Amino acid sequence: MHFSLLKYTLLAGSILALTKQSAFAQSTPKYSNEFLSIGVGARAFGMSNTVIASVDDVTAGYWNPAALVDQEDKLQISVMHSDYLNGLANYDYIALSTKVKDNAALSFSMVRFGVDDIPNTLDLIRNGQIDYNRVSSFSAVDYGFFVSYAQKALVEGLSFGGSAKIVHRKAGEFTKAWGFGIDASVKYKTENDWSFAFVGRDITTTFNAWQFNFTEAEEDVFRATDNVVPENSLELTLPKFLLGAAKKFTFSDDFSLLAEVNLDLNTDGKRNTLLKTNFISGDPHVGLEAAYKKIIFLRGGLGNLQEERLGENYEKEWTFMPNIGLGLKLKKISIDYALTDIGDNSGANYSHVFSIRATVNP
Repeated sequence: MHFSLLKYTLLAGSILALTKQSAFAQSTPKYSNEFLSIGVGARAFGMSNTVIASVDDVTAGYWNPAALVDQEDKLQISVMHSDYLNGLANYDYIALSTKVKDNAALSFSMVRFGVDDIPNTLDLIRNGQIDYNRVSSFSAVDYGFFVSYAQKALVEGLSFGGSAKIVHRKAGEFTKAWGFGIDASVKYKTENDWSFAFVGRDITTTFNAWQFNFTEAEEDVFRATDNVVPENSLELTLPKFLLGAAKKFTFSDDFSLLAEVNLDLNTDGKRNTLLKTNFISGDPHVGLEAAYKKIIFLRGGLGNLQEERLGENYEKEWTFMPNIGLGLKLKKISIDYALTDIGDNSGANYSHVFSIRATVNP
């Protein structure tokens, strides 16, 4: 009983600590709103999120708004679900996109990352007495809402787009935050099946305004455990830039191969990535997609290159995350699956990702 209680107390405490850390970061903390960088769509996960130059469906509203105009269908709907941390957290996505004109498209997207049923033990001990009936539960949930628009430019093969996004984060009744940001992007396709993309995320610097709501008794628990009582504050997310190039090789009417390379550039200081300076960090990743008759797809990707201390002597070694995926495209339904971190070559946990995309044409 006591071990279980300790485990639940640490779990609840860790969630609150993460929320408090974000709220106290009055300027530019690393990994702010990082749940918006996880990605969407099993196709992208199977290719290690290397898709900004090749995406051409409803998921472009998240990856590269400018690519929404490449959607061939009048209307597309996509949903995705994935478990993280052995089912402790759930990550979900739903989106809808439509061609409003031959040269313009619009989409609405939502992502949710949440940990549910977290035991709240702040009121476990009252007047020196332990009462398990006072243990309640709460959820720590992050939401991202995107409204994206794309337009073809006058230059052949060039398109541009952008997204307005609203961020809502909360941990039970203790704290909540609202934020707003802007993404912008361009995509260029050549006649010989090359595609190039540039995406600027949080180009205006996204903000989260945090508000805390603790009772006096709960604040006393923080003080008694040598924790600082959180205060209302503002958290900022610095811009992030994504570069991508893709090439499609067509071998016959039945077989083709798509290769893409991306580079993510973070401007929040030095991160544990392959390319890093005190001001900017670069994270390269690559992906492949083999197609048979545009019906069956086999995907693979490599990313998340990091230097970690491993082994008995804790020597520094480079780790990476290889991913694989499968896709099946029927007449109006596409089903995709991805398995991340095959071979357990990185510090991340395995994740099974499933997504479905449906199309509607008049």
